[in-house]
Amino acid sequence: MDERTRADVERAEAALVEHYPRLVRLAYLVLPPSMGRHRRVLTAHGLVQRALPRTGRRRRPDGGLPAQRGPLPENGYDLVRLRTLRLALAHEGRPGRGLPAVPRVWGLRLFPRAGGVDELALDQALSAVPASVRAAIGLWQLEGLDEDAVRALLERAGATDPEAAQRAAEQLDRETGAGAAALLNSAEFDPCTVQIRPTDLLRRRQRLRAAVALAAVAAIGAVVAAVPGGDGDPAARPATPAEQALDPTELLRTRTEQWSDTARLDFTAWPARGRQAGDKELLGRALRVWAAPPADARITASAGTSTRPPDHPPQLLYAGLIDNVMVVVLHDGERLVRYAEPEDATPTLHFARVDDADLTTGAALVIGRGNGWMRYLLAPWISDIAVRDLLAPGAPPHGLHVAPDGVTDRIPLPPPTGGGCGRWPVAQFRPSTRIGAPAPPFLLADLNDLVPVHLTYVPPPPAGVAGPVAGQREATDPAALATWARTACGLGALRGAGVRSVSDWAFAVQRLPEDGGSATWVCTRADTWRGPGSATVRFLPPAVRPGDPGRIAGRSDGTAACSRYGPHVVGDVPWRSPSGKWYLLAAGGPDVVGLDATGALRATAEGPALAAPAPGPAPAAEVVGRLRNGGSVRAFRP
Repeated sequence: MDERTRADVERAEAALVEHYPRLVRLAYLVLPPSMGRHRRVLTAHGLVQRALPRTGRRRRPDGGLPAQRGPLPENGYDLVRLRTLRLALAHEGRPGRGLPAVPRVWGLRLFPRAGGVDELALDQALSAVPASVRAAIGLWQLEGLDEDAVRALLERAGATDPEAAQRAAEQLDRETGAGAAALLNSAEFDPCTVQIRPTDLLRRRQRLRAAVALAAVAAIGAVVAAVPGGDGDPAARPATPAEQALDPTELLRTRTEQWSDTARLDFTAWPARGRQAGDKELLGRALRVWAAPPADARITASAGTSTRPPDHPPQLLYAGLIDNVMVVVLHDGERLVRYAEPEDATPTLHFARVDDADLTTGAALVIGRGNGWMRYLLAPWISDIAVRDLLAPGAPPHGLHVAPDGVTDRIPLPPPTGGGCGRWPVAQFRPSTRIGAPAPPFLLADLNDLVPVHLTYVPPPPAGVAGPVAGQREATDPAALATWARTACGLGALRGAGVRSVSDWAFAVQRLPEDGGSATWVCTRADTWRGPGSATVRFLPPAVRPGDPGRIAGRSDGTAACSRYGPHVVGDVPWRSPSGKWYLLAAGGPDVVGLDATGALRATAEGPALAAPAPGPAPAAEVVGRLRNGGSVRAFRP
């Protein structure tokens, strides 16, 4: 029996309110990742709110929370933490069954802000261990408990084999190698600071109409069953959403010409294509493997992409044979899922985020890969595709054959990481004139993800025009291709990062000392599907050959620099003139009205460019740009 006074409950309530974000973070960490981030967020909040005890509550051995082991916690926070932990552990293996209801959010999806590569790696590692191990590492790293306290609390919460869980948590902490405490305290694991996105509005409308129709049918059935002698079947029931998601007959299919009669050009406008689009057995296998992957299945996910099972019938984009591999591509409104079924191998799943795709980023997906080649499946609004080498800007593109089902011939892959950079094939797409307003051709580059990356270009700004977005255009004219020839080899560093688009912004042109010609300063910005981006500043002196990469002046990750939200940029490099003299060169974007170098080398310049004699190749100087609005911006660091 467990009796509590009102004073005990009030102390617990005060502790819950004061430490609410801390408790929700712990619950979110312990809950099964297979629930998906949206449901984990809601469930974590629901469990913490249910953790508040009641006065005079008597525990039942046959229901509710498990009986408590050991002495009662001494203070309010220990009590609500124990109850939260016990409820979260109870979800392992049976999420949602026999447990308190969670809050409902109609028409919206909630999920924490995506982290970086380290957070993603830790999240994937946590999804592979039992809840007791996640609880142990949370109590250790988030709550700061020692080994004895963690073991005792796990035992009171009903965890199986607390000592083994603690050992596994210590092993996991060693394997992360990036400081689990800092990662667990990041936004990736914070269910109290969430992003909100709508569910697919068209699909939601379809489901609402279907639900109304289903309710009408159920009402008619109830009337029939009530009539004497009626044939109503009391055992009949509508399929649950989970059952519908695994039913190949429930797959959504867009009509073939819908893309030419809609203002929404993304993957929702793709029709179902491929010779096996009607093969229910193949489609059923793909859905079942997605919902419950076998132990030997290979699963790949682009950075920041969930691998949760489907919670509603997805849209079918393709089903067919690609180079002796049976392939199915599905779209759930937020992600693409590519299921591949080789003849003599285990199935594979590849997940990629594609929310908020558009005419360019929704123009193609990688339908197949091989040794040194790949194929695209094209959007129905693409009328022509060609292949060109970014390192040969003067060479014309070569047209590519496309099959009636939208699958292209083989396209050569860019060189692998560490394999040199003698060529960089990209695809040039031409949109159909049937989309309405004329759209220029654009470039997409393969970076080993399911969706290729959109390449754009911003030319040097005219005087008085600020920002890298005002002149943004497709990277297909001679000036854009000449710049991309010198920055293309840097794309290899972005593989596997879930990149959506990359833009070259030529933010400054500088005359070099001693009649050395003109140099261009370029900021290459990569934006990811999950939001954060990176920026690299390059110094491009006169080139000996078109693909001369110049020099990297600095880089920054997780930054708004070189975007509409971070238009101020400065770069600096040491430079050796043809005569052998060294200079410190610096340049800023159009908002920079002056530059100051401090440290071992001191110099100043009015205007956006500076060239100061330097004692050697590495002057210990820090360069700061003065902005038109009175602010300042520091130069990028290598």
